[in-house]
Amino acid sequence: MTSAATEGPIVFIVEDDEELRLSLDSLFRSVGLKTGMFANAREFLESKRPDVVGCLVVDVRLPGLSGLDFQDQLTRARSPIPVIFMTGHGDIPMTVRAMKAGAVDFLPKPFRDQDMLDAVASALEIDRQRREGEVETIALRKRYSELSQREKQVMALVTTGLMNKQVAGKLSLSEVTVKIHRGSAMRKMDARTLADLIKMAEVLELNRDMQES
Repeated sequence: MTSAATEGPIVFIVEDDEELRLSLDSLFRSVGLKTGMFANAREFLESKRPDVVGCLVVDVRLPGLSGLDFQDQLTRARSPIPVIFMTGHGDIPMTVRAMKAGAVDFLPKPFRDQDMLDAVASALEIDRQRREGEVETIALRKRYSELSQREKQVMALVTTGLMNKQVAGKLSLSEVTVKIHRGSAMRKMDARTLADLIKMAEVLELNRDMQES
C-alpha cells in the first residue's frame, strides 16, 4: 500500500492492473484526495488502515478473491466502508448483486473521470455521515445511561405515545410524579420537545424490547 496521512478522507484503490491503479491514484490526487493502493483484496484486508473517512474503488475481476466476494467478506466482517465497483465485463446479475449488497455505484470500463469522481464524492459523504451518526449515538447513549431507572421507564413509555395519566397507571405512580420524571429525563437527554425525545428513543431502540406490565 502507498503511504497515507491519517487526516483527510482516503480512497482505497483495489485493482490488479498497475496502469489503471496508477491512473486512478493520479485522478484522485488531482482533486486533493489521499489514496491507498492495493493489487488485490487480500492486501487490503491484511493492511493497517487509518480510521478516517474513506471508500473503496474495486475491480470486480481480481486475482484470488473476486471483487464481489471481497464485498461479501467486508459485509460479514461488518466493515461499513462504502464500495464503488468498476469492471470491463459487467452484466446485469453482477450489477444487481453488488447494488443489493450496498455498493454505491457500478461503473463499466472505460468510464469518464467525472463519473468516477462523482461516485467517490457520494461514497465519501455516505461514510462521513455514518461516522457523524455513530458519534452522536455514542453521546446519546451516554446521556441515557445517566438517567435513573424510573426516568428510563417513563421515557420508554411516553415515547410510545402514552399520556402521562396512562404512564402513571402502568407504573403505579401519581401523574405528578410521572411529569417530574418526564421533565427530568428530557433535561438530561437534552430534548427540547417530546418529538426530540421520540427520535432519541428510536435511535436507542428503547421500545423494541420494552416489556409493558
